[in-house]
Amino acid sequence: MTKKISFLVILILFSVNTCFSQEKSKRELKKEAKENERLVKEQQIAKLIDSKIFVFNARTAMPSGGRSINLTSSYSVKFQPNLIDSHLPFFGRAFSAPYGAEYGGLIFKGEPLQFIIKKGKKNYIINIEVKDKNETYSLTLTVGLRGSALLRVNSNNRSPMSFNGDIVEL
Repeated sequence: MTKKISFLVILILFSVNTCFSQEKSKRELKKEAKENERLVKEQQIAKLIDSKIFVFNARTAMPSGGRSINLTSSYSVKFQPNLIDSHLPFFGRAFSAPYGAEYGGLIFKGEPLQFIIKKGKKNYIINIEVKDKNETYSLTLTVGLRGSALLRVNSNNRSPMSFNGDIVEL
């Protein structure tokens, strides 16, 4: 009788152990799939940044000295090696405005005077300087390895602004 009970106990323990080892392999498979997905996304972002052709889509505006503002409309900056095209809102103080200005946003097009990319361990830092007919803009775009980004815009005629968003293919 005790042999039967001990045999049953051993059989149950073996069955439970087998179930847990199978469950662990399912977890490992999920973990590997997530890791592969992360690596593919990081490679896509690296390819976009190396090409210097991408779009920054803004989700949140952060004026200097103010609270963050969730953006409900579509605002973006298109980056290309020979053209930066910005359509961003502006919430802040303008030190001077051109005569007849219809819109006070950060709307400009211009060829970048500089387009410098530095890769860090966890992000890319892109410094760009653009001059249009009225202002000079200094853009600093910090892009995470998965595409989330922070854009800081400095102008010679306005207070600085920052935007949270992400980069996507043009």
